[in-house]
Amino acid sequence: MTLLWIAFALLLLPALWLLVAPLKRARAVHDAQRDHEANDRTAEQNVAVFRRRLASLEEARERGDIDEARFEEDRLELERSLLEDTERLKRAPLKPSASGRLAVPVVMLALVVASALWYQHEGAEGDLALMDVRQEVMSDPQGSPEMLIERLEEQAARQPENPNVWSMLFPLYRDSGQGDRAIDALERLIEIEGRHPQLLAQLAQIEFFVAGRRLTERVQSLVDETLEKDASEPTVLGLLGIEAFDRGAYQEAIDHWRRAIAGMNDPDSADALRQGIQTAQQRLGQAPEGEAAAAQGPGIHARVRLDEELAGRLDADTPVFVVARDMAGELPPLAVARLTLGELPADLVLDGRHAMSPQASLAQVEQARLVVRVSAGGQAEPQPGDMFGQRAGVAVGETDSEPVEVVIDSVVE
Repeated sequence: MTLLWIAFALLLLPALWLLVAPLKRARAVHDAQRDHEANDRTAEQNVAVFRRRLASLEEARERGDIDEARFEEDRLELERSLLEDTERLKRAPLKPSASGRLAVPVVMLALVVASALWYQHEGAEGDLALMDVRQEVMSDPQGSPEMLIERLEEQAARQPENPNVWSMLFPLYRDSGQGDRAIDALERLIEIEGRHPQLLAQLAQIEFFVAGRRLTERVQSLVDETLEKDASEPTVLGLLGIEAFDRGAYQEAIDHWRRAIAGMNDPDSADALRQGIQTAQQRLGQAPEGEAAAAQGPGIHARVRLDEELAGRLDADTPVFVVARDMAGELPPLAVARLTLGELPADLVLDGRHAMSPQASLAQVEQARLVVRVSAGGQAEPQPGDMFGQRAGVAVGETDSEPVEVVIDSVVE
């Protein structure tokens, strides 16, 4: 920021010089004008012309060329013309060359103040502060996402109307697993920028995942509003494909994902959707399309079953969440899949298709911790009465190996 204000001052210097420069010439201009007025003989020349014309009129009257009435009329016209010329030649007294000098520093100060106020209103000082914060944290050996979030939150308090601070905070909250704060940041961004389809789609997506991949009334209303504004919005179409896949409507999921790919600019996200289409086609007993069958990426082949002692506690349509997390618990969920209790025991593959965001996936780790939870109330957060099982140290790699078994054998108290 210091360099910015130095540059700003350097740009103002020429403008201030243009205001000061005329003062150096003021004395010379004043003297030249005074000499010009002192040596001006225009008035004397006008009087001489008047006298010559008046003499000519008198001679014409004496010769009898004009009568007395015509003489008086022409004489009045000459006098009127002389008076008009005399009036035009009148000049205001010259002011001293130093007069008005006080106005120059006043104008200079006004120029500086007006420029600074204009820049604060129309300039990008706030965005530069955000860039300084980002560079400072990234260059700090002890820098971390948590530190960046803290510094950006300070900036959000200072410049709450700057949309860029909220657009930077949203993905940081999302990728650090702070779903509620991510939603708040995105809603604030929408308040400032307006209800654009891309922003509404991101809000629908994060609320969908926070709600445990459920299409709640709130999520459905956001989806409807987004599609009303843009019927081909890829983020929302991808979300609808995930929801359809989770409830076993594989052909519906394929249709949504195909439409999403058609409007998508991100190659990685498009590849993930193609892999999802391949899996849905396999579930339907169809041959996979093109080269999508080959691109699975690192993942986990898991087998989930319910301990016999817990059988019959919950209905068959109770949702089952299968979540892969990093061993240290520092990243958001790397992969999330949803089954129902009636589908157990079940084999499934967790890979890039099940990532909640491109910034957190199984491809980032070599080992993961699998957590399987049967949600009695259908909530994303654990509730009393939920059943769960977990397994740590699961290798991430080829998915055609023997499945890793996770047994649901505990109950949340």
